[in-house]
Amino acid sequence: MCRENIVRMFAGFFILASLALAHYYSPLFLYFTAFVGLNLLQSSFTHFCPLEIILKKLGFEGCKN
Repeated sequence: MCRENIVRMFAGFFILASLALAHYYSPLFLYFTAFVGLNLLQSSFTHFCPLEIILKKLGFEGCKN
């Protein structure tokens, strides 16, 4: 699996997990959902993604077009 797909998978998982936590435990978990969304938005403009840097150091390849 390539880095970009792993980043998308993590983002989707964190958003769904934080929504479930907000529903069952506390609405304050929606701040985490907003944080993930803002991080996705800023990375689309700046191309800076901490998870992608970590995955690159772990040896995951980028997607080949």
